[in-house]
Amino acid sequence: MTHGFGEWFELGSYLFTSVQPDGSWNWVGSHIRPRVAVPERYGLPVGVSLSMELGYQRPDFSPDTWTWEIRPIVDKKIDKWYFAFNPALDRSFHGRALPPDWSFPPNVKLSYDVTKRVAAGVEYYGSYGPIRGFDPLREQQQQIMPAVDVDFGDKWEFNFGVGVGVTQATDHLLIKAILGYRFNFHKI
Repeated sequence: MTHGFGEWFELGSYLFTSVQPDGSWNWVGSHIRPRVAVPERYGLPVGVSLSMELGYQRPDFSPDTWTWEIRPIVDKKIDKWYFAFNPALDRSFHGRALPPDWSFPPNVKLSYDVTKRVAAGVEYYGSYGPIRGFDPLREQQQQIMPAVDVDFGDKWEFNFGVGVGVTQATDHLLIKAILGYRFNFHKI
């Protein structure tokens, strides 16, 4: 769920679940994401925003239970093409695998509007390790994910992708689905 408060600020929240081998669903955790953005009216050549995500994950799903992510977002739409680069920093603040430093998990997205409501593209998710010295390539997580975005109109949006890990430390296969609903809160 995300809600904008004026043209500079929005606040999002996420609820993560996991389907288990027996078909049951488990709650994984929740995150809150404040984001500030430079409004389009300023005429910058690219979109610029800064997102900070604070989250909790249950220890059954992650050894790092409390995390903080700082994610600059640079994006650009040219005709039917969309490009985004997110050179993020993240850190765990509580858990069994408490890292000694901030890590660098960059993301990239490139998509093309196939129709007015459907975009197809590819997403890249990486985790290179600590910023003071990246992990060896075999220990880094790098994943390529063909994905589709569907805009169902004023209220609903959907993102679906199937990712393939390209390094030894990466999950070999990941399927993600994000269903978004646009709430119509009164202006505050």
